[in-house]
Amino acid sequence: MELFDFFGEYETLVKKADILFQKIAQEYPSCVRCHIHCCDCCYAPFGLFIIEAAYINFYFNRLERRQRREIFRRMEKTETDILHAKDRLHVFDDDPKMKVFGMGKQRIRCPFLNDKEECDFYVKRPIICRLYGVPLALKEKVYACGSSGFQKGVTYPTVKLDEIYHQLCNLSERLLNWAGSAHPEKCSLMLFVPRALKLPFNNLIKGILE
Repeated sequence: MELFDFFGEYETLVKKADILFQKIAQEYPSCVRCHIHCCDCCYAPFGLFIIEAAYINFYFNRLERRQRREIFRRMEKTETDILHAKDRLHVFDDDPKMKVFGMGKQRIRCPFLNDKEECDFYVKRPIICRLYGVPLALKEKVYACGSSGFQKGVTYPTVKLDEIYHQLCNLSERLLNWAGSAHPEKCSLMLFVPRALKLPFNNLIKGILE
């Protein structure tokens, strides 16, 4: 196996996610309301498994220097907002589930979202960004974008996010083992975008996340 073999497997998951989204969008066109400059999902905090963090880090560092500088400039505010959110959620230190739920309710601008309300990393954007506008099932609960037309109490086809996360976790573990990591158990950790971009690539694939 080589690095790009892992990236190829990840891209296969990306294609599957795109197909799942398109299938639901075609079946429920009035409910899926994603459109250019709709950036509601760009303010939803999310984490990246190591395989996805490594993929994004790799291709981010191949953007033009000017574009990288702009993203890093915006990232300063993103990091500040994340720290403030974590401070507010300290009251839930003894309740991890509530802490995760609380973070999910925060509004934190993604550093890839530019001043024109367009994604500077759209082609290589994470899987969750590709699925946000359709119903998602995670841990026996179903979530839908607040800007969509999906109604509570109505049954719709859903994307099983647990299954996608399981595949990303498994792929992350294999990547860590391939890279000679001493910490393959870190495959289940998820990183915010700023951390994924700032860490050295070799540290990422070896699970050195400090």
